[in-house]
Parts: sequence; structure tokens; C-alpha cells
Amino acid sequence: MTQEKIENSKEIIEALSKIGEAITSDLYLEDILKLLVTTTAEIMKSKVCSIMLLDPKKKELAIKATQSISREYINKNPLKLGQGIAGKVALEDRHIFVANILEEGTYVHKDIAKKEGLVSLLCVPLHVKNEVIGVLNLYTSEPHQFSDQEISMLQAVADQAAIVIENYRLIVETKVIKEELEARKVLEKAKGILMEDFKLSEDKAFKKIQKFAMNKRKPIREVAEAIIMSYEMKKN
Repeated sequence: MTQEKIENSKEIIEALSKIGEAITSDLYLEDILKLLVTTTAEIMKSKVCSIMLLDPKKKELAIKATQSISREYINKNPLKLGQGIAGKVALEDRHIFVANILEEGTYVHKDIAKKEGLVSLLCVPLHVKNEVIGVLNLYTSEPHQFSDQEISMLQAVADQAAIVIENYRLIVETKVIKEELEARKVLEKAKGILMEDFKLSEDKAFKKIQKFAMNKRKPIREVAEAIIMSYEMKKN
């Protein structure tokens, strides 16, 4: 990378900061990450930039976002934790630089790298609360020695991505919890109506709702809402 690219370090951090501020809860996580890798690739003039996220249950890293249009690269098989360069970065929680991935024995997808003209690689971890959740890969099409400043810059990008991912997950979790609480309130109200109208115990009122839902193949919440609506129509 040229001196001009190094001088762009402030520009990329500012650009990603603006992206973070612009993010809203109605965006899909894939769209957010695509925005991040596209911006990074454009400013750093990289051949390929990608984000791989770690599935903690499978202990696998899979590509979740890249600006590359190569179907072979996009559809690469997931890497096991510790496998390949990215897997090692995620396992050891440290950045790794490879001058020529075609000459690196541990690099897994040499066939794709050769076809796409990928040479040097810098891979940095993504952290959330001191836990590695994925990696950020940056490839060049020519041999390149990454400076300390470039490494710091890419780590800043990775940190931004990690914050975005965590915020998105918190939004989703909060939304799920809210929906669960609302569903519970609806169910409690419906049970109360049945308990009063049919002189049922709480347990029998719930079983009545549950049985109707199973017979009609309807969600319990939908049945509970129908009971409440019917009750309120009778009142009016």
C-alpha cells in the first residue's frame, strides 16, 4: 500500500464511525457488515475484504460479508476454529500477517486465492467483551508488508464491526424479550377471562387454550388474542 493509503487511516476510521451512527434497527446485520467491508476495501484499495463470524456451537468461522463478487470466494466452506489463518486468529486472539498466502502451508483455499489473484493477507480478530466473535480479512493483489499503522487501522475497523454486531444482537434480544413479555400478558389476560366465565382453575384455563391451539394448529398467543377480542366485543 502507498503512503497515500496510510494517510487515509483517519479517513477510514471517520467513515466507519459515520456508518455506525447511521445504523438503525431495521437494517439486517448482513447489510450492515456489507457496508463495513465495502467501505474498508474502497479506502484501503484491497482486492478482497471480508468478515467471518464464529458459530460458538459448531466452532466454525463462516463468511458473513464481503465486497468480492467471486462466487467461489463467497461460497467457501466454513473453517473450524484453529483451522487455516482465520481459524488460528480466532483461536489465538491475535492478528496474523501472511506475505504470500500461496506459499503459506496452513492457508486452506489456495485454489481460490490463485484464481482470484490474492497475495498478501492481514487477518485481525473481532472482539465483544474480551471474547472473539469472528475475524476481519484484508487481501491485496500484490505483495505487501503491512505497517504497524495499517494493522492498527484494520483493528479499529474490526472493533467498529464488533460494536455494530453486538448492538444489533442486543436490539434483537431486546425485541424478543419484549415480544415474550407481551405474549405472556396476553395469555394471562385470556386465562383470567376463561377462569371467570367458566369458573376454571388457572391450570385448566391454560390447558383449554393450549388444547384449542393444538387442534386448530394456531399459536397460543393468537388463540389468547381471539379470546380477549371476543370478550371485549361481548362487553360492548
